[in-house]
Amino acid sequence: MSPAVALIRTLRPHQWVKNLFVLAPLVFGRHLLETAFVARGVAAALIFCVLSGAVYAFNDVRDVAADRLHPTKRHRPIAAGALGERTALAWAGGLAAAALVAAAVLAPWLAVIAASYLAINLAYSVGLKRVAFVDVLLVGSGFLLRVLGGAVAIEVPASRWLLLCTGLLAVLLALGKRAQELAWAARAGGDVGATRAALAGYRLPVVRALMIVLAVATTGAYLAYTLDAHTIEFFHTDRLAWTVPFPVLGITRFLWLAMWRGQGESPTEAMLRDLPFLANLAAWAAAVVVIVYG
Repeated sequence: MSPAVALIRTLRPHQWVKNLFVLAPLVFGRHLLETAFVARGVAAALIFCVLSGAVYAFNDVRDVAADRLHPTKRHRPIAAGALGERTALAWAGGLAAAALVAAAVLAPWLAVIAASYLAINLAYSVGLKRVAFVDVLLVGSGFLLRVLGGAVAIEVPASRWLLLCTGLLAVLLALGKRAQELAWAARAGGDVGATRAALAGYRLPVVRALMIVLAVATTGAYLAYTLDAHTIEFFHTDRLAWTVPFPVLGITRFLWLAMWRGQGESPTEAMLRDLPFLANLAAWAAAVVVIVYG
């Protein structure tokens, strides 16, 4: 593996799809067809992509010993020895600095939000990821900051419903990953805290129960958003409620991937290669665009 390929893999561009949350205010703020707004929204999303890559590189250096004990993470470039730790840290620092400067140029408040995102992720990597439930809440806060960053970049207020749905969904996704890791550790018969220290504070039945509660809460919040009087007035239609079955199907599919599929792959990565999930996501996005902009 060449150093360039190793670096790109360390930055994990396949995970940057999470930064599409930055564009949520653009879509639901009804600015998707306006070039100036789209340009600023995409620029903000790219800034978070660069920040995400820097965080992944830093985190892989911090976790190199634990990653070497994991069945799949041991193949990551730093854990496998394909990318030096000092090189990874140098790139992480340079990319983070460049992203913060770009954010400041785009919008001063975006720089504040981007810096907060970076600080939270550094705190997560350095120690807070070892604390059960605090780790998933920090993951959720990262998604909220993405939405807020997208909102300030295009200078529109972030909907409280959008923030609520984002926060609930993000914590659900994080708990799904913990559930998969707990199940893998139980099958392997090893120490549940060997590859992720926070896992020692989790219990699989509790995690699965919380996931079901969050799944119901997330779909309920989205339904309430579509039926809210302000939403109907803003979009001049009540038809957004017709899109509720799509989140229900998508979340149900994720629950199956995380709780019952029984494979060692992370459910958040599995769903990005799961054709039924992707088809449902595409159908939901198309329905939203048609209803909101039609």
